[in-house]
Amino acid sequence: MNLKIKTNSKFHSKNKHKSGYDIEALCEVYPELLIFVFENKYETKTIDFANPKAVKALNTALLFKHYNIKFWEFPDTNLCPPIPGRVDYMHHVADLLKSSKISESINVLDIGSGASCIYPILGQAEYNWKFVATDIDGTSLKNAQNIINKNKLNTVISLRHQKEASQIFKGILNENDKFSVSICNPPFYKSEAEALEATTRKLKGLNREGDKVVRNFSGTQNELWYKGGEKAFLHTYLYESSLFKEQCVWFTTLVSKKDLVKGMYTSLKKLGATDIKTINMGQGHKISRIVAWTYK
Repeated sequence: MNLKIKTNSKFHSKNKHKSGYDIEALCEVYPELLIFVFENKYETKTIDFANPKAVKALNTALLFKHYNIKFWEFPDTNLCPPIPGRVDYMHHVADLLKSSKISESINVLDIGSGASCIYPILGQAEYNWKFVATDIDGTSLKNAQNIINKNKLNTVISLRHQKEASQIFKGILNENDKFSVSICNPPFYKSEAEALEATTRKLKGLNREGDKVVRNFSGTQNELWYKGGEKAFLHTYLYESSLFKEQCVWFTTLVSKKDLVKGMYTSLKKLGATDIKTINMGQGHKISRIVAWTYK
């Protein structure tokens, strides 16, 4: 009997999940996962990846098993981040900083951290980085603070509330702030309708197209869509980065739509960026990328 779920991905070489998941080991550290495990036709123990509760239980187990997290709870309505993809971003950022000879006292600014506080807890676990995490949702920040408190991470992760939804760095950064890098996983959709359409396509890929449309990773409005979509969000992110050139060495963001990259390069050159990089990330059937830039 095969106990390992294979991942159809080309993850970073340092990614603990590049060879798949050991379901038995995960159930030992997080027994709540057991009720979602079944044996498929290939005699492999797996979970139903179209079930949001199963997906959340799996990702919680991964944190408990591999990242020394003891508590990770947030409302089921909030986005449940897939751990393998999220930690991949951290490994690529580590490579970026290393190539720039930035290796000590690394401070990271996480834009739109969300209720799960996922990037700070992964970056801290893997690299001992310090984080300031921001969000526009006060309720999500309260939940993130609870996760920080329960895992005794108060000295290395702090939170800031962005009170203006149309702003990213404004109202958050001051002239005394110094960060090694900013990270961001922007909302990808223009509207709820567009998000539901993407979910419908995903369910079809999982051979579940007759099911009620429920996002397997959940997600609230603030987490999933932004007026004008990913392009509009990134435009604001790029522009505001140019206003805070001295506060951050590198600015980075995930970019879902490949056709946005060319326009980002054009804008960044006009804004005075001295170096721009695109770092490709292969995650299952989805190809994503990180765009990074600096004004130094």
